[in-house]
Amino acid sequence: MVEPILLDRRRPPATAPPSRLPAAPPPSRPPAAPPPLDWTTLADAFETACLLRCMPPPATPGPRHGGRQPGFPATVEFNREEAARRARQLLDRLGIPVRHELAVGGLRRRYELHRLHVPREFRPGYGAMMENGWRRGRRELLGGPVPGASTARRQWRTRLAAAAWRAALLAGGRHVRRHILGVRITDRELAAVLVRGAALLDVPALLRPGTGCYLVSVAHGRDRDRILRHAGEETTQRPVA
Repeated sequence: MVEPILLDRRRPPATAPPSRLPAAPPPSRPPAAPPPLDWTTLADAFETACLLRCMPPPATPGPRHGGRQPGFPATVEFNREEAARRARQLLDRLGIPVRHELAVGGLRRRYELHRLHVPREFRPGYGAMMENGWRRGRRELLGGPVPGASTARRQWRTRLAAAAWRAALLAGGRHVRRHILGVRITDRELAAVLVRGAALLDVPALLRPGTGCYLVSVAHGRDRDRILRHAGEETTQRPVA
């Protein structure tokens, strides 16, 4: 007798439905590095950034964590006309228009406040130019000597050092005594740039922390005269890039 064949009528396990979750977005690319600046543009952008960093950062609401606010504000106030005129001249050479406003205040002691304002449509390019100029100029000065650096690069590093001191003497708080020439700076990074810049100009500088600021000073006499001479140089004939 042939035994009947029993068929397995159980259904196969159902397969899981395909996932309906959206596909993961591709990884975001890092922002493209800003284009390199030629030496002439770098010198102007770096000096402008130093002028801006000489001024105290604008007050912002909320908790303060110390240090400087990132970025460069679109409105900067100078208490010296010479500093405002120099910043406006440099920004004009960089192709960034600004509006120069003058405010007069005080009762018994009158004072002038020079306000430079960058229009809204030019702020992205202005911010990128200032950040690029400051970072590269700072790197050129704080970095050690580059082996095999060209003569032009060595000359431009001296130019950048002079530009930093020119900005500090115009916009920083001057601290002049019989034995020193000093500037008060609230920005720690700029203070370090000034010390290193003085060394590139063959002048030893001292850095002393103060109450809410840093005092960078050079000795009276030869060192002072050398700093003032380099800071006063701004010729149209510049080293070849």
